[in-house]
Amino acid sequence: MLKKCVIIVALLSSVLLTQCGDGVLDKSKGGTYTIEGLPRDLKLAEVNLTTANNTFGLKLFKEIVLEEQDKNVFISPLSVSMALGMTYNGAAGTTEEAMRNTLEYGELTNEEINESYRDLTDMLINLDPNVQFQIANSIWYRLGFQVEQEFIDINQTYFDAEVAGLNFSLPSALITINNWVNQKTNGKITEIIDEIKPEIVMFLINAIYFKGDWTIQFDPAKTRDGDFYLLDGSKKTVRMMSQKNDFAYYSHQDFQAMDLPYGGQAFSMTIFLPDADVNIDDFIAQINDENLSDWIGCLHETELYLSMPKFKLEYDLKLNDVLKALGMEIAFDQSQADFSKISQSVFPERLYIDEVKHKTFVDVNEEGTEAAAVTSVSIGFTSAPSSMTVDRPFVFVIREKFSNTILFMGKIVEPELE
Repeated sequence: MLKKCVIIVALLSSVLLTQCGDGVLDKSKGGTYTIEGLPRDLKLAEVNLTTANNTFGLKLFKEIVLEEQDKNVFISPLSVSMALGMTYNGAAGTTEEAMRNTLEYGELTNEEINESYRDLTDMLINLDPNVQFQIANSIWYRLGFQVEQEFIDINQTYFDAEVAGLNFSLPSALITINNWVNQKTNGKITEIIDEIKPEIVMFLINAIYFKGDWTIQFDPAKTRDGDFYLLDGSKKTVRMMSQKNDFAYYSHQDFQAMDLPYGGQAFSMTIFLPDADVNIDDFIAQINDENLSDWIGCLHETELYLSMPKFKLEYDLKLNDVLKALGMEIAFDQSQADFSKISQSVFPERLYIDEVKHKTFVDVNEEGTEAAAVTSVSIGFTSAPSSMTVDRPFVFVIREKFSNTILFMGKIVEPELE
């Protein structure tokens, strides 16, 4: 019986991998160049940021699963983290503190955070020549909106962000931003923004594209129709890929796990299949950094007959409520958010996060996996509440509102009190 499963597309086959190593040619896998480790030791700050991103990603995933019960879910924690990482550079005061806590930055300094994002990105996109992995960032602001140069410089230096001012009132602004998204995801996500509201002054966008062929591909001739059992016990017919080979595998009392590597095996998809009597959401609730690390550490090479479905999924979600639940509520509060490091020219207006949108795409087939993700953070501004202090001569009218009949009128140049 085929049961529901959790699939984690891991950026590294082990998120705690820190050793260096040269690649070797593995002739048993068709001459694939096997990568045995990272090109260098990770700095302590890089290890801490990786841990922070993984912790945040698991919290994010579990919160979304709670919100999206009985639905397919596919997210890129790295994309969300990087878009919010750029935004974090504009936060100050209690808003900065809330974002730091939500993103699990801990004791990392802002300089360590930014440097680690840059260095880890450079390493990841160049790690495996047999895998296409691209990360792109951009910042788009409304023409006339004055952005702090330091904010621009930091995000250009550490996130390699493309920065441009656009006339948000023109339809071409929307087209330009969505064209960038389409290009950076190789056409897999064609748009992230459907309108630019008058109060929006900036978009911070991350885009990720991944394409990896399985190290050991499935034979399309062996793909057959098979049953997939749904949450309600019913079943549907799907196209099932199959192969018999040596894979990293682990059998736990509550689930099975196995690793499907891509290319030179620096990247992999790890599949967790809960037992038939284990609720998938209960299983997801157990996933944390320690458990995930332990389970991955238990994987060992085993001859395995693997049968799994081909699938394609497009997913999108507004993350405002999820991020508020994780502790970032103040960043969305029009009266309390502090993004003064983005701009100090809007006083008495206040900047806040209007919306965080996340879109993903994944296609898993006999050849491998193609996936893309885009995260957009829109920054809005709101005027401070209007104020009126009656501290000089004034006129007043007492009237009946519906017919507008004036009952009394007066002018006060010097209030008199008894």
